[in-house]
Amino acid sequence: MQDPDTFTARPVADVLHSAALGTLGGVRHGFFGRRGGVSDGLYADLNVGIGSSDDPARVRENRARVAATLGVAPDRLATPVQVHSPTAVIVDAPFGAERPRADAVVTGTPGLAVGVLTADCGPVLFADREAGVVAAAHAGWRGATGGVLEATLEAMERLGARRERVVAVLGPTITQPNYEVDAAMSEAVAAGDRDAATFFAPGVSPDKRQFDLPGLILMRLRRAGVASAGFVGRCTYGAERDWFSYRRTTHRGEPDYGRQIAAIVLG
Repeated sequence: MQDPDTFTARPVADVLHSAALGTLGGVRHGFFGRRGGVSDGLYADLNVGIGSSDDPARVRENRARVAATLGVAPDRLATPVQVHSPTAVIVDAPFGAERPRADAVVTGTPGLAVGVLTADCGPVLFADREAGVVAAAHAGWRGATGGVLEATLEAMERLGARRERVVAVLGPTITQPNYEVDAAMSEAVAAGDRDAATFFAPGVSPDKRQFDLPGLILMRLRRAGVASAGFVGRCTYGAERDWFSYRRTTHRGEPDYGRQIAAIVLG
């Protein structure tokens, strides 16, 4: 991999874009995967996880490359400390040394990119172009059933957005064939959402289930009244060359894992 002394924050070429967001003028976005960075080993190669045990200089360079791709300076890429909560924060300036503990970031400030990190959970990007408001949310099963998506829309509305104009796109996420859970977890999800039971299929044994996290996220977005809600159709677990996966790492007994980023910016 590249030596730190030769790092250059060049744009990342291999980025997944959503057609639904791409047609909105004045909005740039990207679902960034593993390619185009400088990390190696378990983190190869575009690991943006500040909380990982990767070399911090390499993580900074990877984040700078994401920022360059979005057309902003590295310090104008705002990602929170994610805690699987329903908390959404509104920002109008870059985060300082103390990043908020939250799972969604909302802004109406042009040139300020907001993003979330994932490694199986659902990254959702939102935009109301008419109001000039964008957002990024991190939705695992706890966040989704806890209300992080709805909280994101409520925060957007405080900046003038209207949910019937909001385009929401779910990025690469673990999908049902690869997401085995136990019966207790399925019961916990169902307890948090009366409509969630349909997203669990029988597993390989009576105490196992296969969970459709993208289906749950899309259902909650549509139920919340967004103009459109879509999924890019990529599974993080099933495409090792393209995406980091916490569950894949766990199954292999590896000591750590990389994180990818989904981000969006006005202007």
